[in-house]
Amino acid sequence: MDVAKRLLDYGVYAHPCTPAHGSRALMFEPTETESKQSLDAFAGICAAIVEEAENDRLRAERAHETPVSRVDEVRAARHPVLRWTP
Repeated sequence: MDVAKRLLDYGVYAHPCTPAHGSRALMFEPTETESKQSLDAFAGICAAIVEEAENDRLRAERAHETPVSRVDEVRAARHPVLRWTP
């Protein structure tokens, strides 16, 4: 989840990732319309995030720029707040 939130800090919204539950894997599914330049930029951002993680920088503050820094996933699963207005 740290990587997914950090991608949002970098402004990456076009490549949402899916954290695999119970593992340390992420799945990225860019569309066929992505240019080589955008994929290269995305790879550079991923490399920067890996470097941050290796140096343990910014770990406690993730995510910086999003309205919600860390969601309590257990609480959200046990007590969902669902709203729908027709």
